[in-house]
Amino acid sequence: MGAYRLADGQVVDVTAAEGGTLRWRKLDGSTGALKQIAPGRWQSSYGWTGRPDGIEVTFDACPAAGLRFAGQPGRRLPLQITETSFVSHGTRLVGRLLLPPGHARVPVVVLVHGAEHASARSIYALQRLLPAQGVGAFVYDKRGTGGSGGSYTQDFDLLAGDAIAAMHEARRLAGARLGRIGYQGGSQGGWVVPIAARRERVDFAIVSFGLAVSVIDEDQQEIALEMRLKGYGPDVIAKAQAIGAAAERVFASGFTEGLDDFDAIRARYRHEPWYKDVHGNYTWFILPLSRHDILAKAAPAFRFGTPFHYDPMPTLAAVATPQLWVLGGQDLEAPSAETSRRLEGLIARGRPITLALYPDTEHGMTRFETGKDGQRISTVYPPDYFRMLADFARTGRLQGDYGKARITRPPTGAPTAPASRGQNPSGQDGSAAR
Repeated sequence: MGAYRLADGQVVDVTAAEGGTLRWRKLDGSTGALKQIAPGRWQSSYGWTGRPDGIEVTFDACPAAGLRFAGQPGRRLPLQITETSFVSHGTRLVGRLLLPPGHARVPVVVLVHGAEHASARSIYALQRLLPAQGVGAFVYDKRGTGGSGGSYTQDFDLLAGDAIAAMHEARRLAGARLGRIGYQGGSQGGWVVPIAARRERVDFAIVSFGLAVSVIDEDQQEIALEMRLKGYGPDVIAKAQAIGAAAERVFASGFTEGLDDFDAIRARYRHEPWYKDVHGNYTWFILPLSRHDILAKAAPAFRFGTPFHYDPMPTLAAVATPQLWVLGGQDLEAPSAETSRRLEGLIARGRPITLALYPDTEHGMTRFETGKDGQRISTVYPPDYFRMLADFARTGRLQGDYGKARITRPPTGAPTAPASRGQNPSGQDGSAAR
């Protein structure tokens, strides 16, 4: 794994993927899965489609730092990498700072987890794609994942405290090379990053495919969007959302309330032809389960301390840090319409928020194909997406165009954060109270 500079100047990053495979990504948004076909030889397939794309990759024997990608030689980028551990709320977390080569001051992006259980240090390609563009990155394993201690949680306040502690560790390690510092968080990280940025101000905050609505609203909006895309009208959508509301009450109560109502509404609609298409973000998980299995299987699996009714709007309205929100217009997991409307309202009120909407991308900021069975298969990232993240980290603004992105910028004169000078602007120690 690592980032390599090819003979033509392009950068390709190789990271771990599921099932013992690897995945490569370029800054132009192209990507593919690598499957080993012989010792040192790997064959690529297009995006996540599984279709061969004609690219073969060979790696030099260790400890050499080279590869050959589609016939082009490449050398590993000489990034400055520091492994570390730090403590947040009494829990030891492990992290890694990656800086571009040289001695110049650079911005540093602290990469904040989504809801995944995997090690960010193993799977986050941004930890190298940002330094390949001259921007530092600090990646850490969320509590209860990878090499970090503690138990996995979705407690946004606690996770924001962890992000602040990670920011302090990144600031300490970067030392004299630190120019600016801020966060980037995807999906669930979109709730965590603004809390951290409000609690202790940084120079920028970036949210990718996140939400400005509650976890309950996310499920409701996903149900409505999915049913609409399947051709159902308002009457059926309302019934599907009523099923979702009953399921959401069960989840939000920690599986202690609402089971009778959930059973009743399932019995009322289970023979309707549209019932099979009700999904949502998490309603789908318990929809086919018996009451016994809901309590025996789902309840233990979903007790993560998730704040289902958390309203992010007061926090977003209060954050003084320049924020970039990058959303996908075709996102099913985190529908972007209401979030976009709310962010545009905050921008109109003078908040320092930039909204970039890619109309043809889904969750994870990928474009996709739709198969005959209606299932989506991701293909590529927008070609300007990775450049957009690096540019905002440098200046807290977006200048010019970024491909198909529809950009709503803050009004002239909106506040911006000064560049960091290697000091903690608030004087806090990163262990803020929950």
